[in-house]
Amino acid sequence: MKHYPHIEQAIHTALAEDISSGDVTTLAIVAEDGVMHGRFIAKAPGIIAGLEVARRAFTLLDERVILTPQVQDGDLVTPGQLIATIHGPARALLSGERTALNFLQRMSGIATLTRQFVDAVAGTKAVILDTRKTAPGLRAADKLAVQMGGGQNHRFGLFDMALIKDNHIAAAHGDLAEAVRRVKKYAPDTLIEIEVTTLAQLRTAVTLPVDRIMLDNMSLDEMRQAVNFTAGRIPLEASGNVNLDTIRAIAETGVDYISIGALTHSVKALDISLELA
Repeated sequence: MKHYPHIEQAIHTALAEDISSGDVTTLAIVAEDGVMHGRFIAKAPGIIAGLEVARRAFTLLDERVILTPQVQDGDLVTPGQLIATIHGPARALLSGERTALNFLQRMSGIATLTRQFVDAVAGTKAVILDTRKTAPGLRAADKLAVQMGGGQNHRFGLFDMALIKDNHIAAAHGDLAEAVRRVKKYAPDTLIEIEVTTLAQLRTAVTLPVDRIMLDNMSLDEMRQAVNFTAGRIPLEASGNVNLDTIRAIAETGVDYISIGALTHSVKALDISLELA
């Protein structure tokens, strides 16, 4: 995982917490020179994500492990479909199995849900975004999975974009313009987004030097009014009460982005098995 140091670190951590001082069962039963073969099989329909992460979970234990994908990240698979084959030292395959599957199943679950939302807004200009509602320590993997499902990433963390919310405004004595001024002074080159909950706040926000406005928990009618009022002058992001039943109507208001916490905080892992022999 050369280009994803946070994911590499997460894999190390996951292996350490699972294996710790040693895989007792495997060390007791499996010969040191044993070799096994395996097949990753889809048990449910979905989008595959995390094949390289799964491979790395094994090669960190033994570089001789060879994982050969039969599909690519972002591909749709059906039940019974072969996802990848694996070959290598038996101890590494058995000890790395759960960690590899945990990453592959979680990332594929995120990608699958993301694709459902992306498909639901097809034909509109709305872009599906994730949030910071990720599993602690797994943010890089979660956000990579969103990309593999066809979505885009919002800010990675608190450091790469300023998002001024109601509590920040309260800390600036209720003065939205003052909150923006302070960010501009402290980090002049940082992108700034403002969260607004009313059309009155929106009218103030568009007069300020910001890069995006988040419409938080607004009704469909309010979102339409916001789109008409801004008339393309500044990108608008819808957030709150977003699910597969509401997403199409939200997209049809004309907003530019829709952020969805459920992509990563309510993950249903994709059912995938690893059959070894």
